[in-house]
Amino acid sequence: MSEAVADRNVPRGALIGAAALISFAILAAAVGKATGFGAVRAGYSVPVSSVALQFQDRPDGGISVIAPETGTVVGVIEAGTDGFVRTALRSLAYDRQRRGVGSAPPFVIATWPNGQTTLDDPSTGRRVELAAFGVGNMQTFARLTMLGGDKP
Repeated sequence: MSEAVADRNVPRGALIGAAALISFAILAAAVGKATGFGAVRAGYSVPVSSVALQFQDRPDGGISVIAPETGTVVGVIEAGTDGFVRTALRSLAYDRQRRGVGSAPPFVIATWPNGQTTLDDPSTGRRVELAAFGVGNMQTFARLTMLGGDKP
């Protein structure tokens, strides 16, 4: 039995090396967070354009796209289409529900000087970087900004 236990022992040098690597990674992350050194940050300042939109579920499974200033339905996402839009909106809506925020505050779709497009929820502070999910998904949201009328 002692031979079986001896065969399972990890060399001390490997354990020390692993501990040193983990410690270095934690230290580097803490320094980057505290000082900004080595950290990658998206350059968000003032959006090139943005539009506020509300989204409301329809009885037929679609989603109404509403201009919050007028309450006018400016578009409809038909049932069974634009799965990414639905997923992104459901994720943000779930976060609102957890925080006790209703569906009334609009979401903001913003285009930034670096070419990125984001879906923002000002009521919770959450931001979805749309380019991370592919150009096609980013373009779907860019098309929604045209429904609401871009505002610089």
